[in-house]
Amino acid sequence: LVSLPVLNKTTNLNNHFDRYLLMESHNDFGAMLDCLEFEKSTPSFYLMNVGETHYPYTLPGESAEDLPILHGVHGVFKHMDDLLTGDKAVAKEHAPEDFFHMDRMMGLKEKQRRNVEHLDRLFEKLYDKVPANTHILVTSDHGELFGEDGFFGHGPIVHEKVFEVPFVEGKIK
Repeated sequence: LVSLPVLNKTTNLNNHFDRYLLMESHNDFGAMLDCLEFEKSTPSFYLMNVGETHYPYTLPGESAEDLPILHGVHGVFKHMDDLLTGDKAVAKEHAPEDFFHMDRMMGLKEKQRRNVEHLDRLFEKLYDKVPANTHILVTSDHGELFGEDGFFGHGPIVHEKVFEVPFVEGKIK
């Protein structure tokens, strides 16, 4: 069950599952939990990719209209050579300081923190839904930068914060 289309059907990670479902919204773990199906006699393995902790850090029904659109890798690379080409007008137009103000960074970091609390509450619903003897792993594919060394996001940046990921595991009775 996938929230973010970067994990589309053709990625290696999505091979060999019985079903693939790209959720309607990238930020609705609750809807994802509603899609879980278990048969008593058959073991299940689910990979659930949630989007609430990814930019723009919105919860279901929340708008991100006031935030800039970031176009992933293409957005990162799109204007990287503006300074090299000597086009100062274009470089100024796409300067990082237009978006990366520390007050905005801290606001985004707080939004992500609140979203993690929201996901924590939804884990009760997950625990109630899964059958006995279920093993649950919770981890992340990357950490996130909120102004450390002047960076925002998670790539393509090699930074210790990007490699900080949670890992929790345990068995449900």
